[in-house]
Amino acid sequence: MNYKNVKKDITVIGGGLAGVCAAISAARNGKSVSLVQNRGILGGNCSSEIRVWVCGATKHGVNRYARETGIMGELFLENQYRNPDGNPYFWDMLLLEKVKDEKNISLFLNTEVSEIDLIKGEKENKIKSVTGWTIGAETKTKFESEVYLDCSGDGFIGALAGAKYNLGRESRYKYNELLAPEKEDKILLGSTILFYTKDAGHPVKFIPPNFAKDISKTSIPKNRVIKSNDSGCCYWWIELGGEVDIVKDNEIIKDELWALVYGIWDYIKNSGNYDADNLTLEWVGSIPGKREYRRFIGDYVLNQNDIIEQTEFDDRIAFGGWSIDLHPEKGIYEESCGSRNIQADGIFHIPFRSTYSVNVSNLMFAGRNISASHIAFGATRVMATCATIGEAVGLAAAMCVEYKIIPRDLYMKHIKKLQQILLRQDGSIIGIKNDDMKDKARSASIMASTSLKKIEVVNSNDEYRLTTDIGILFPIENRVEDIEILISSSEQTTLEVEIWDTGRAENYIPKSLLKKKKVQVEKGKNQWVKSDFALESEVARNLFLVVKANDKVTIHLSYEQLTGVLSFTKKAIENTNLDDYIGINPIVEWSMKEMARKEFCFRIHGETNAYSPSKIIDGYSRPYGGPHMWISEDIKDTDEWIQLEWENDIEINEIHITFNDDVNEDLINLHHHYTDFSVMPELVKDYKVSIWKDNKWEVIASKKNNRKRKEIFKNIGKILANKIRVTIESTNGCRKAEIIEVRVY
Repeated sequence: MNYKNVKKDITVIGGGLAGVCAAISAARNGKSVSLVQNRGILGGNCSSEIRVWVCGATKHGVNRYARETGIMGELFLENQYRNPDGNPYFWDMLLLEKVKDEKNISLFLNTEVSEIDLIKGEKENKIKSVTGWTIGAETKTKFESEVYLDCSGDGFIGALAGAKYNLGRESRYKYNELLAPEKEDKILLGSTILFYTKDAGHPVKFIPPNFAKDISKTSIPKNRVIKSNDSGCCYWWIELGGEVDIVKDNEIIKDELWALVYGIWDYIKNSGNYDADNLTLEWVGSIPGKREYRRFIGDYVLNQNDIIEQTEFDDRIAFGGWSIDLHPEKGIYEESCGSRNIQADGIFHIPFRSTYSVNVSNLMFAGRNISASHIAFGATRVMATCATIGEAVGLAAAMCVEYKIIPRDLYMKHIKKLQQILLRQDGSIIGIKNDDMKDKARSASIMASTSLKKIEVVNSNDEYRLTTDIGILFPIENRVEDIEILISSSEQTTLEVEIWDTGRAENYIPKSLLKKKKVQVEKGKNQWVKSDFALESEVARNLFLVVKANDKVTIHLSYEQLTGVLSFTKKAIENTNLDDYIGINPIVEWSMKEMARKEFCFRIHGETNAYSPSKIIDGYSRPYGGPHMWISEDIKDTDEWIQLEWENDIEINEIHITFNDDVNEDLINLHHHYTDFSVMPELVKDYKVSIWKDNKWEVIASKKNNRKRKEIFKNIGKILANKIRVTIESTNGCRKAEIIEVRVY
């Protein structure tokens, strides 16, 4: 047997997305990290061993401008480029590459941590070391660190350390949660095994094993959706274990899930109900994908009310947007729907106090085991959300090591700095402005070659009949003189139009009615109809134009997307035997699914400052009550540029540029859906960065074929200059140049 002793600043246990992002974040902030994973590959539930797709705040397009940035955003964009077909092995490869690229990370695969050395106190424990066994290498390794991160999902390390946790459902009275049961119990969300199929091009027979479940004798065919062309996460509802101990009974659950998978495939192949002669099984999972187990208790326990009311915590360090998504304890055998959902009006915030232990001083956690009630966990558990928490916790751990303090003291003394560094590294945090005193761009004067002054979509490619209400969201700064829509009408009629406020800056649904009008429409085609709305606003915000249903009218539709503008159709929610929405969910009713990368034709009278050059230093790096970016006019014969200027020369060591990657576009790591492009069209493709020196522009950095949202130019030496210019030579398909933020250090 071999023995090792590894000393690093931080030990991260668990190599799922939360652990990967935590390790990368800590490493990028200068700390040494041991990343310990009990499997031979990274990714956890999203790895090729289990193959759950990476969901997040977008909720498959329900939430707007909600895709994650930071490390998770990097992974989404790079996977979109390299892996458009959603190959699980290419995703594994990308995660491994990202970890190996960080020289401060020491990776230990196939290593199960099972021992812990504690310093026990009256009120708090402290972890001295953890020890793991590497399968196949006959090696026992002791990991010593200042801070430990339990990103294991099941929370085994925290439990060994004596960290307080909840297991099961709390009573509704504990956190005043209406969705919680009357009495607490041990019910959990269950586990799932998935399978992939393929068309072999010739008939393939299937002889089921003796242990396969005969699902024709169950309620499954009646109560669940089985399609021969579905595979992978389309079968998320093959779920069991909610009534037992998910961990202790893991092998029993696995065997039953296998019986169900082969039974479902037998039903598809041999029942005669499907055209499946040429289909065969390509892959069946061997490890159940767990949804829930321990949830640690931190200084704050996130609950249902925080999700639904979108509590704006002063210590917020990440956001989510998935619905509170609760599954029945009987799983696949439940005769009612497989999932019950309630959706907030927009994204929700996650506080730092929910990411460290209330009674183990140097223990933090990220992923599905954060401090949340069972009900809130229904929304926080999805992997892209876990990843953003991981990035924040990794940074926090690095700061704890740097300042030689525990996480609670970091909250008490340095939470604002934590948030500012998160913003600097493009973390997923909403509604907090950049006030980094070291950012010299904040004191610059900004000018540009051109900027978009008109909010209008005028090129018609199609028409949409108003059989339902439609909506158009747009930014307003100062004044709107009038709004026109392009319609055709089969006869003389009246259109009802309304203007609504969206309420919160991070929300994109009509909340408060401001004005409404009835507009007379003549019979005829291609009419610009005025609404006669004149509006003023003291603050930048979004407004929501509603045009009520009228089946005599069609509104014209453009296939050109305008950043900052969103188009919606209003449809009644259709509950199915898979998904059931509880109560009123306006964000689901106002859908963009029909309107992906399309806009209704409209135009606003008067000029706007919503896309002015100064937006690159206004402090916001993603949409929040407006787009918060500079957008040029259409790129034509000459390059577009944006320029920062100071009264005197400044010392320039680093330049950060954040480009628009359209965080409204829902991306996925596996096969759930595809985009028509491998690089976001809005991203700048070719550009150069220049300084004004000796009365001429000198190029100090350039990039071709860019596909990244954020670029940091560090190795440029110490430069003295009073002007910086970013020149955009081409984009990845967009007709305009779009830049969100420039920072200078």
